[in-house]
Amino acid sequence: MTDSIAINYSNILSDKIGEEHGLTLDELNSIQPLASSIHNSLKNKREKGELPFYDLPYQNVTEILDYAEYIKEKFDNFVVLGIGGSALGTIALQTALNNSQYNLLSKAERDGCPRLFIADNIDPVQFTEMLSLFDMDKTIFNVVTKSGGTAETMSQFMIIYDRLKKLKGDRWKENIVVTTDRVKGTLRKIADEMGLKSFIVPDGVGGRFSVLTPVGLLPAAVVGIDIKGLLKGAALMDERCRKDSIVDNPAYLYASLLYLSDTKKNKKITVMLPYSYALKDISDWFRQLWAESLGKKYSLNGKVVNVGQTTVKALGVTDQHSQIQLYVEGPFDKVVTFLKVEKFKTEMDIPQNPPIPPLEKGGKGGFEDVSYLCGHTLNELINIEMEGTEYALSKNNRPNCIITFPEISTSTIGQVMYMLEVSTAFAGGLYNIDPFDQPGVEEGKKYAVDALKKS
Repeated sequence: MTDSIAINYSNILSDKIGEEHGLTLDELNSIQPLASSIHNSLKNKREKGELPFYDLPYQNVTEILDYAEYIKEKFDNFVVLGIGGSALGTIALQTALNNSQYNLLSKAERDGCPRLFIADNIDPVQFTEMLSLFDMDKTIFNVVTKSGGTAETMSQFMIIYDRLKKLKGDRWKENIVVTTDRVKGTLRKIADEMGLKSFIVPDGVGGRFSVLTPVGLLPAAVVGIDIKGLLKGAALMDERCRKDSIVDNPAYLYASLLYLSDTKKNKKITVMLPYSYALKDISDWFRQLWAESLGKKYSLNGKVVNVGQTTVKALGVTDQHSQIQLYVEGPFDKVVTFLKVEKFKTEMDIPQNPPIPPLEKGGKGGFEDVSYLCGHTLNELINIEMEGTEYALSKNNRPNCIITFPEISTSTIGQVMYMLEVSTAFAGGLYNIDPFDQPGVEEGKKYAVDALKKS
């Protein structure tokens, strides 16, 4: 399909970067029996309804779209109160699919959609400054927590509730919409008792797998993103991910490349390096997905294994001037994934014959040394710079692969997010761990709750 994302993994193979750091096709093929077993296990769990994130591309989003239209008509600002998986997917969608200066556009330029703010941190200065930017009466707050008791989100909610109550009295409810569990948790109890408008995070869908639920879809719809197109892209990828063959299944292929690079070649760090500003927060979203899902102490049979790659986000070309030196000549502990866009939505020319200012002490014009840029485009330059980084890494025996986007659209973003979620679930099987829990995170949460109760 011409609008399908594709993976080029030639620079991760030994015939390109050498056997010490590169994988052989035999190594890739050697885990096919295991891959088939994991595939069958995931398929069976899906059919039993135990992995509901798989079926999110096929949901009915009429209620979300109708409510989004109501918000557009009534409010100027939409604020997400959420952290981690309750925020990162929304941020990634907004960065990828809307104007990079969205909140600075006029309402007409935003097609009547509200401004979007995402309060994903409890820094008191940042939160105070954000709240000073808008009229509370013209703002709706989306409180997002699957558990219904996330300390950061609920503390923000309490602050907002207090201010709205003082400002509007009994009408404060008009400015709150809740996204939480269907029946469990403190937030569900509050929403039901107070009659708040609410959306449901489906049973069995954890926060970091929730971008294609109302967690991500409601904010996306409010800011004008075509969520049906997003789900259609995810469904296209789902069709490609129904095969058990590693090389024919993009999600299994990507997971296998990272897993083997880790376990066979000691690449304990995986870097996602998009050469597109629009994709920069896809790498941030993936950072949580891969790290929190796969960084585990115990295997499924209770053995201490301490597995998982450290995920690093970067941005081309910005980080060519900060991190690439380390990646090219530093420790041999990384595998790099490029995100490449073939066709950007705009093209910017570099002038063929720019006005050349004279040099103070005579001589030719000051642009002479960079005249090789003239007549090209920024589109050409950004992808050529990516090719240069790819070349430097490969020449120095550093494994890397490329995920190519024909263009950035709701379809391709839906495809890549769904692919990476399936990759993560599949990688859990490769590592023989549970990719859907996060006991290490829960320890820290429990400490914070206990400490506040004692103080």
